[in-house]
Amino acid sequence: MVKEIVLNQEVKFGNGRPFVLLAGPCALESEERALKIGEQVKEITARLGIPYVFKASYDKANRSAIDSYRGPGLEQGLKSLERIKQELEVPVISDVHTAKEAKVAGEVLDIVQIPAFLSRQTDLVTAVGETGKLVNVKKGQFLAPWDIDQVVKKIESTGNEKILLTERGVSFGYNNLVVDMRSLPRMRETGYPVVFDATHSVQLPGGAGDSSAGEREYVPYLTRAAVGAGIDALFMEVHDQPEEALCDGDNMVQIDDLEEILIQAQAIDQVVKGG
Repeated sequence: MVKEIVLNQEVKFGNGRPFVLLAGPCALESEERALKIGEQVKEITARLGIPYVFKASYDKANRSAIDSYRGPGLEQGLKSLERIKQELEVPVISDVHTAKEAKVAGEVLDIVQIPAFLSRQTDLVTAVGETGKLVNVKKGQFLAPWDIDQVVKKIESTGNEKILLTERGVSFGYNNLVVDMRSLPRMRETGYPVVFDATHSVQLPGGAGDSSAGEREYVPYLTRAAVGAGIDALFMEVHDQPEEALCDGDNMVQIDDLEEILIQAQAIDQVVKGG
C-alpha cells in the first residue's frame, strides 16, 4: 500500500484515497486571469468532491526560444500565488529551478515542484527536500521508472518523506513523448503516491520550431488509462482560452471540457479503488 501524504484536512494523497487534482494554467499570466481560472476549477472540483491544489509557474525557465514567455518571476509570482492561496483558500504548487530559489519559494508554496529536466540535479533536489514542504518530482523525460528510486533517496536523505512522483511521458524519437503505463505501478513501488501529468504527456517538445506543440485531444484517453492504473493524483494544465495562452496552449485543456474528463476519471477511480 502506498503511504498517505497529508497536505491539509481536505487534501490527502495515497493510501487508497480518491485522486487529488493539481490544476491551473501553465504559467502565471495576469494575476486576475489566474484567479479566474482557479475559481472555475475550484467550482468544478467542489461540485464533484475532488480535493484541489492550484498550480501555475512563476518562471518557465525551460523554454524553446529566447523570447518565449516565462512568467512574472520569483518575487511577483510568489505574491500572486500567495494571493490566490488566500482568496481561493486552496493549497498552491509551483516549480523551482535553483537551490537558493527553493528556500524562498518554500515559504509560500504548499508543494514545491522539481521540474522534469532538473530531476537529477542533486543540489536542487536536496534543497527542495530541506524546505520541509511536500515535494513533487516530475520524472525526467530521459529517466526510466526505476531511476526515480535514486531521486527519492536524495530527498529522503534530508529527512523529508513527504514526496509525490509524477509521470509526464518519456522522449520517443524527436519532438514526441509517450507514456508507458507500466511506469505508474513501478513508481508506486517506492511507497510514495504517484501523479499523472495528463497534459505534458501529450506535448510535442519543440514541435513548432520555436515552441512546443501538443495534442490535447488525447488528454481524456490518457487520463482514463492512468486512473485505471491506480494513480493517486492528476496534474492538468487548464485555461479559459488555450489558443491565447502564453505557453503550452496546444496541450492545455479547455476549462469547459474539464468537468466531463473528471467525471469519467472519478467513475474509473471508484472501480479501481473500490469506492
